[in-house]
Amino acid sequence: MPGRALRHPLGRLALTAIAPVAWGSTYYVTREYLPGDAALWGGVFRALPAGLILLLICRRLPRGSWWWKSLVLGTLNIGAFFALVYAVAQLLPSSIAATTMAVSAGVLMLLAWPLLGERPKRWPLIGAALGFLGVAIMVFDGQSKISMLGILLSLTAMGISSLGFILAKKWSSGQPIVDTTAWQLVAGGLLLLPFAWLIQGPPPALDRQAVLGFGYLSVVATAIAFLAWFSGLRHLPSGTVGLLGLLNPVAGVILGTLLAAESLGIQSLGGMALVLCGVLLGLLANRAQPRISLRDRVHAATP
Repeated sequence: MPGRALRHPLGRLALTAIAPVAWGSTYYVTREYLPGDAALWGGVFRALPAGLILLLICRRLPRGSWWWKSLVLGTLNIGAFFALVYAVAQLLPSSIAATTMAVSAGVLMLLAWPLLGERPKRWPLIGAALGFLGVAIMVFDGQSKISMLGILLSLTAMGISSLGFILAKKWSSGQPIVDTTAWQLVAGGLLLLPFAWLIQGPPPALDRQAVLGFGYLSVVATAIAFLAWFSGLRHLPSGTVGLLGLLNPVAGVILGTLLAAESLGIQSLGGMALVLCGVLLGLLANRAQPRISLRDRVHAATP
């Protein structure tokens, strides 16, 4: 039954949405429960256990070109991205950190055009524009002092991961999702390991709170979330997946407000409403497009 449900478009959307919601929680968990001076080790502790768990499940190593593809994708999607996100979570409030990452919705659409031939459609673009407007309103609401270094690092993380996601979709066709996700996570964690040791010294001592925090980030916000995200990228248009990414800031804002007592004014609420409207507009427009059956395509192609 679950497999049949996930073959339905709504099931795929729901599965993919797990990723941005889980990622929206990473900023709160990192800021509240993890050491603040271990960005590189934080990336290692998040990526490597998740990758090894998935590797034990798939029990397959890369073959052929997937050795170097795993290194490229592991760098873009995992290694550099995790280190940057860890640093961003220490520099920005949870709500702001999650919100700035939502710009990836439009970047995914734009990169998918030249790299995958997926031309952006009007309504998803309008939805993304509404989302960006909402993001800007939420970031610059005047409720708290904003670290511009944090904003810059957040946009950098968003840019490199968006490129990595598009390349993963382009290269992963025909490969099991668990396999490619495991290879990226292991490669990214191993790439970070020597830099973490050289720059930050031996791994930091972790108390019970930090162990639980990294456990959550590794299993839920990494292994499960990346499986859901890459599954969505395989079966849905990149623009649709990008719009779902706008749920990241909504989750971050809600958690930051409810759990970390971060301020949330009327302006932020209005920005959040625009983000949600952008997501719904793009998804409903995508769902409203007529679906052409295989039989109709055969008849259309018959002279």
